[in-house]
Amino acid sequence: MIDWFQAVVLAILQGLTEFLPISSSAHLVIPSLVLEWPDQGLAFDVAVHVGTLSAVLIYYRRDLWQMAQAWLRSLTGGGHSEDSRLVWYLAVGSIPAGLLGVTMGDFIEHHARSLPVIATTTLVFGLLLGVADRYAIRTPGDARVGLWAAVFIGCAQAIALVPGVSRSGVTITAGLLLNLSRQDAARFSFLLSIPVIAGAGALKGVELAQGGHTVDWSLLVGAAVLSGLTAFACIAVFLRLLDRVGMMPFVWYRIVLAALLYLIWIA
Repeated sequence: MIDWFQAVVLAILQGLTEFLPISSSAHLVIPSLVLEWPDQGLAFDVAVHVGTLSAVLIYYRRDLWQMAQAWLRSLTGGGHSEDSRLVWYLAVGSIPAGLLGVTMGDFIEHHARSLPVIATTTLVFGLLLGVADRYAIRTPGDARVGLWAAVFIGCAQAIALVPGVSRSGVTITAGLLLNLSRQDAARFSFLLSIPVIAGAGALKGVELAQGGHTVDWSLLVGAAVLSGLTAFACIAVFLRLLDRVGMMPFVWYRIVLAALLYLIWIA
């Protein structure tokens, strides 16, 4: 079982890396390998998932309320709007990750969490993010999210089940390649995270309930709050600076991180 210091570090890491395009799995593997920390456990995973999910729900609370109202109106004959369609696009975009998680989740968990895999995916998908950002600079970024865009971005999100890819990174990459603006690509990416994080947290919660695990509730609540606060601040700052700095700082960061992971692996 991890102690309070380890819980604080891991909760902050989870909150920061859940929504930045830099891969949470690449960061969370470093403390266990370099510092030989114990596995944080299933209960801790559920807690920080609750925290990050709460952050994105609170940040987009007005958008989500408008979308819910528009979607319900469309079901009662009120006609479709951009908000009601977006609900369907998010549902469609969540299907690929859900299917892959159910059919291949255990295989990926047991065979793709090695250090060389995480280092390689961190590097390759970081470079792909750089290509997409360069493309975004040369194009107007005036496309809108539609059905096929949701499918494409959803398939990209499914790839992020492989550690090191980065869910937010690969979905923003897909959005930029479809000629979405940086803001629209990031917004759809963050909204698309809601069903995925909720589904993953629910599955872990069921597993936790069935396993009869002993938990430290004060530590878990603290981790959930800390990861949520960190994730909320991260989303707000990221979106505010996105148009000014673009994606290249994250691309260079991922290159350096991948090099560090390779060095750890070789050592």
